[in-house]
Amino acid sequence: MEKIRLEIIGMKYSQSQSGAYALILEEWNGRRRLPIIIGSFEAQAIAIELEKIKTPRPLTHDLFRSFAGSFNIRLTEVVINKFQDGVFFAKLVCRQEENEQEIDSRTSDAIALALRFNCPVYTYESILRVAGVTVDEETEASSESAGTEPAAGSSEDLSELSETELREMLRLALEGEDYEKASQIRDEFKKRHIQL
Repeated sequence: MEKIRLEIIGMKYSQSQSGAYALILEEWNGRRRLPIIIGSFEAQAIAIELEKIKTPRPLTHDLFRSFAGSFNIRLTEVVINKFQDGVFFAKLVCRQEENEQEIDSRTSDAIALALRFNCPVYTYESILRVAGVTVDEETEASSESAGTEPAAGSSEDLSELSETELREMLRLALEGEDYEKASQIRDEFKKRHIQL
């Protein structure tokens, strides 16, 4: 069965499930997207790596990467290999010298690890056919312009704070391991063209 490569194009707060996020993957050179609902902790682990936020202590996925590296184990690819009862399943393809091993994983964990190991993510045509969404240019433009309401504590609330206040908030967010808040603050710095 031929694999189809996917890329992460973003994450949005889920309008359908409270406290959840939609991780959006898109096929390379195609218009089909795979929206995967994940929890807030998983979204945070993915967002931290996407945004290259440095944490004071290693998170679980960072620890896994360090552990694997210590034993010369590489994550070569992630495959979203099953969609059953509305749930995606994935496997990690790992290699240690000439030995290759496949390990079952939650899709959100697999994506978080793929980002940290800089390895490709794949799925199959059968999964894209059943769970994928084809996005035409008109739909995409209207959804991007519509946007969503900002959540409490979002960058909308941060716009009136001084740079000093923002830097202190960022420090406290990182110390408290509130990486979602840290990401929002970082976005505010980007809007103002201020280097961190």
